[in-house]
Amino acid sequence: MVIRLELIVILTLLVLNILSCTSQSKKDAADFFLKGNQALNQKNYAEAVRFYNEAIAKNADFSDAYLNKGISLLKMNKAEEAFDVLSEAIRIDPTLVQANLVRAETSLQLGKMREARQDLQDIEKQYRDSTRYFLIKGDLLNAEGNASLAIPEYDKAIQLNSNNVEALVNRGAIYYNMHAYKQAKDDFNSAVAISPLLPQALNNLGLIATREKNWPLATAYFDKVLDADPADPFSLNNKGYVLLQTGQAEKAKELISRSLEKLPENGYALRNLGMYYQMKGNIAMAVETYKKALDLSEPVDMLYGLAGSAYWQQNNPTEACRIWKQGMILKDSASIAEAGKNCK
Repeated sequence: MVIRLELIVILTLLVLNILSCTSQSKKDAADFFLKGNQALNQKNYAEAVRFYNEAIAKNADFSDAYLNKGISLLKMNKAEEAFDVLSEAIRIDPTLVQANLVRAETSLQLGKMREARQDLQDIEKQYRDSTRYFLIKGDLLNAEGNASLAIPEYDKAIQLNSNNVEALVNRGAIYYNMHAYKQAKDDFNSAVAISPLLPQALNNLGLIATREKNWPLATAYFDKVLDADPADPFSLNNKGYVLLQTGQAEKAKELISRSLEKLPENGYALRNLGMYYQMKGNIAMAVETYKKALDLSEPVDMLYGLAGSAYWQQNNPTEACRIWKQGMILKDSASIAEAGKNCK
């Protein structure tokens, strides 16, 4: 699970800018800019945008105000708007490399890989000692499907700042997906040592404990997240899976359903809900739910094996074998076993 990084904010005006503010409008722009920074620091992003707009209205070439407005919009999950605003900051001041760095992250969120790579290439020399630069570069490589190449970039980010929890968690997630669970656990534990309530790290530690069938430890990790945020969809679903495995199906269904209310297109939650229906003997609902998960076309552990078994229980061997054979391509162990036993 890749986590979003914190953004660098231009909090003070350049001395040159202040000294050159000879007109009242530029002085007013500076005042609005500082008020915007205060709102941004207080995480009042909408108010920050309002102040930055006032600053820009007073000084249309105020590149720093565009940069911080872009950061505020990104914090508000308005990535498209943020991209345009950051592009304007760069147009006004091509030397404002902080805007390129933030626009690279924005491009990643928008799936604009080419634009993100170009921004990183443009500022590589200026950011050769920046932990954030290597973090974003690692995220880009990971998003492009080059996870093994992302690890050295996260290594550099952590070498430059051992407290870079984003790099620790993102590297740990790659290790987890590579089944290098010891390295993953080390990274997640390091992140928790820095930020004890970091939900991504706690959730992933819970998943490792789940794989080890250490149900009490897994539950403890998920409960830590839920104590801080009772609506966290990932921990709700993950704890629901543990409850399914420990004979508490009805409680499990309640948590999994709550997770799906928050995040309807979560393949793992749909898989777990399908497992619930299958346990209860409601095979028709199990098939329907597994199909929703399959339609998302996301890699979900055990999904193809479970879905095939539901079709098999429904006396539909043709569809069961079709799904198991798809699972074989994805190296789903249950699919491999069932297809070898039941399909020609």
